Amino acid sequence: MSPAEGTGSTGSVISRHSKGFSYAVAVLVTILWSSSYVFIKLGLEEVPPLYFAAVRYTLAFAILATIDLSAHGSGKKSNEGHTPRASPLVLLVAGIAGYTIAQGFQYVGLFFLPAVTTSFLLNFTPVFVLLIGYVAFSEKPSRLQVYGLVAAIVGAYLFFSDRISWQGEWLGVVVVLASGLGWAAYVVIVRQLQVTRVLSSLRLTTTTMGAGVAGMLVLSAATEGFVPLAFNLVLAVVWLATINTALAFFLWNWVLKTLPSYELTMVQSLMLVEIAIFALVFLQETITASMAVGMALVFAGVLTVQLRSRQTGGSPH
Repeated sequence: MSPAEGTGSTGSVISRHSKGFSYAVAVLVTILWSSSYVFIKLGLEEVPPLYFAAVRYTLAFAILATIDLSAHGSGKKSNEGHTPRASPLVLLVAGIAGYTIAQGFQYVGLFFLPAVTTSFLLNFTPVFVLLIGYVAFSEKPSRLQVYGLVAAIVGAYLFFSDRISWQGEWLGVVVVLASGLGWAAYVVIVRQLQVTRVLSSLRLTTTTMGAGVAGMLVLSAATEGFVPLAFNLVLAVVWLATINTALAFFLWNWVLKTLPSYELTMVQSLMLVEIAIFALVFLQETITASMAVGMALVFAGVLTVQLRSRQTGGSPH
């Protein structure tokens, strides 16, 4: 097929199908990440937070590094030599922001706060993404997408308005907000690296996770020390590392090739609803009327972004 034959209406259909698949993958990742809250809250009853995070992400990094080395040692040609190489400093910043701060601090936040409170605070991450993307990369959302973002944030407030207790929890609040800011910075940086295709999704995920893991290990060793894991926690860590981390982060970084960062963070808002469902099923928590309204607003906000994306032809910018 010639380039001309791949354009026009057929190309638009393929583009829409490709973007729809990317959204499906992104939703799958949010489900995996939402399930992590149950594992983490149970694990934090036995081990300190940074240590728990460090063990999980060290194992995940080892898995990804093994796969990455095998792929590059199999004789396959890489296109990375024909593109500008990513700055080591940029990769280091992305790793520290996305893993040491975003993931490590999230564990600390879950140690101090209930899971629902932590999830509520992390719902403000799209605001950070919009600000960082606009200031650093001029990545401007449409007016309709801003309305969708506002709807999702209002929905998040209604969802958790009758479940949040702030008294005596300020340290946890600050730590979780720092986690959200770190994740926002990571999403924006990785989005730019994926658009310029300086590294493959696998190499990018492995490199940034390695940098973040190093930071986690340093912080954990300095503040918490070594704690042996019980057998049930070993099984939980293996699942979290292989499926909810190595696979999920690889898929998330792959999706960043086709979806802009502010749209992905809107999809990530679905975690509010997903975490509530997990809590209802596994923790026997109830859903109030205000929470149900909040869920509807979150869905409406995400749907608005998706519909707007299709109307504009699926362009990332």
